Amino acid sequence: MTAKSIDEQIAILTRGCEAVYAIDELRKRLEKSAGSGKPLRVKLGMDPTAPDLTLGHTVVLRKLRDFQDLGHKATLIIGDYTAMIGDPTGRSKTRPVLSDDQVHANAQTYLDQAGQVIDLSPDKFEVRRNSEWLSKMNFAEVLAMAGKVTVARMLERDTFAKRQAEGTEIYMHELFYPMMQARDSVVIESDVELGGTDQTFNNLMGRDFQRNAGQPPQIVVIMPILVGLDGHEKMSKSLGNYVGVSECPTDMFGKLMSIPDETMRNYFELLTHVSADRIGELLDAAKTHPRDAKIALAKDIVAQYHGGDPADQAEQEFFRIHGAGKTGLPDDIQDVTLSPDMLTDGSIGAADLLIHCSFAKSKGDARRLISENGARLDGEVLPDPHGKIAVSTGQILQRGKRKFVRLVVEA
Repeated sequence: MTAKSIDEQIAILTRGCEAVYAIDELRKRLEKSAGSGKPLRVKLGMDPTAPDLTLGHTVVLRKLRDFQDLGHKATLIIGDYTAMIGDPTGRSKTRPVLSDDQVHANAQTYLDQAGQVIDLSPDKFEVRRNSEWLSKMNFAEVLAMAGKVTVARMLERDTFAKRQAEGTEIYMHELFYPMMQARDSVVIESDVELGGTDQTFNNLMGRDFQRNAGQPPQIVVIMPILVGLDGHEKMSKSLGNYVGVSECPTDMFGKLMSIPDETMRNYFELLTHVSADRIGELLDAAKTHPRDAKIALAKDIVAQYHGGDPADQAEQEFFRIHGAGKTGLPDDIQDVTLSPDMLTDGSIGAADLLIHCSFAKSKGDARRLISENGARLDGEVLPDPHGKIAVSTGQILQRGKRKFVRLVVEA
């Protein structure tokens, strides 16, 4: 176990937290753990509803690592059973049901990427899938579980209350999601559960279920939601305002350099271990230029996932392209070949070109990008989302500030 005092542990474990239910209980649990030498079991549940993790997901993963570094054991619950329902939190409509194959593939990706943040050593980490126990419940057990929660309590949840007020359907299976997540806590006898602010209702229900089961109720540690690159909305792949954990150093660095200045504190506190005093210095414009503070932030985060040398190289590449007066291009521009059957009189539809170069997934996506002046050919903005453009070998197609390809037109 750690040699740090309880006060030092509390300071580490509550840094950046939105709320702790309840901090006096956390102190007692830490004291008991120190006296017995038995580590706390710290639970984090993640439903594999999408294939990749973003920096937003790492906020709770980093807090899980804090517990590990203090000698406690992380239990990652892969919600392969709850994922079949999909967490209704913040959803204005019912989530689509995922297949077993989708859930399995996403779960493996989660584990691979989570391992970049948390310690996967067997003495510090275990992974459980909640299908282990939820799939074995018979109907009588499901009814008994449902009998622990009133409909009125369930409708207190803001997501359900809003949908009810708007006249939007709430399906019965969605009401089971918080109970299933709470059941997870009972089965593994968790001491602590981590979650974002959007998980507060679910996590607190875990405390209720544990009390009913005669267990000490878990401490709930709630982390803030990381703001996306736009500086306003939650970081989300669906909103396109995200940084992926698996992105290459150059893309990761470039995206982080694009965040609004006012979001830097949020990123420093939730995504780095930079001390509070140092953050104060970096964000004091009288002591540090905002650009230099953002460079420090971007390098710190890139180094966490790729190492120090790639972070330095990403910085150099960024300023080679985007520095004052610079018009350079990346050294590793990919060639994309256009075959003759794709062209008519040497031209191709602008949207078709973006799709072929993997800059867009659909014509609608491509046309939106062009309408927002987000695509350029040899530095010139593509003007017409519905038009055709003449292309030739050697031209550079660009999306935003970081994506480039060189066109190769076959004769």
